[in-house]
Amino acid sequence: MSVRLILTDIDGTILPRGRREVSARTVAAFHAAIDAGIWVGPASGRGYAWIPEFFGGDAACCATALATSGMQVYLGGEKVMEQTLAPAGLEHLRTIVAATPGAGLVCFDDATPLLVEGELDVLATHFPAYAERCRVTRELPDFPVVKANVFTGAGEAAATELVSRLNAEVPEFDVDRAMPTYSNIMPRGWNKGAAVRWMAERLGVALEDVVVFGDADNDLSMFSAAGHSVAVAGATPEAAAAARWHVGACEDNAVAAAIEALAAGDWPFKA
Repeated sequence: MSVRLILTDIDGTILPRGRREVSARTVAAFHAAIDAGIWVGPASGRGYAWIPEFFGGDAACCATALATSGMQVYLGGEKVMEQTLAPAGLEHLRTIVAATPGAGLVCFDDATPLLVEGELDVLATHFPAYAERCRVTRELPDFPVVKANVFTGAGEAAATELVSRLNAEVPEFDVDRAMPTYSNIMPRGWNKGAAVRWMAERLGVALEDVVVFGDADNDLSMFSAAGHSVAVAGATPEAAAAARWHVGACEDNAVAAAIEALAAGDWPFKA
């Protein structure tokens, strides 16, 4: 089995909830893969500016990366592709969010979250680190937006209803479920899966030689694109059902162990 590209979600897959850095073992596993000639990196909904700190500032671990749910692609530490969100679509989406009790919209200026709609304390329940750095603007940015998220403090049922409405009424975008009440906004038809295909083609790697790890519904498109999709223990039911392979828990360094094996030329997955 030839593995040439490994990509992994961060939150809940290699970064346990509440932690600010991945384990030293995960960093070492990334380096083992790099030393073995395998491209390896994160595939995250996080903006790229946030990613290096999760690896203790180790730039090699994110020199290859899909950031912002595939809106940004990095190879060799350089940004080689970037998508942006249509301003008219954002304005329409904002109108719906503003009229939805408990909902919020956050856009990003590189690493700085900008709260356009909603309440800061609700954002803090989803991503405390975002709330800590957030600026409350109450207006959409006047620059091209790469990353934006919708959230709600009204519960999962309300989040499901809001996401369904946004996908039905805002044709410019796809809105996924990164967390039960927190969603990514992407151009219609673009997602982690599209970015995996783009990166593999750019690198000349067959999709059958790509291994991806994840835990949530926003990883489903990536799972469908790669030849080998792997869900960690505790993944959402949808992600677990879609994965070709399964490993242990994020908290137990299961992904690091699998990457170590792949770097050594072993196959760590069993049906």
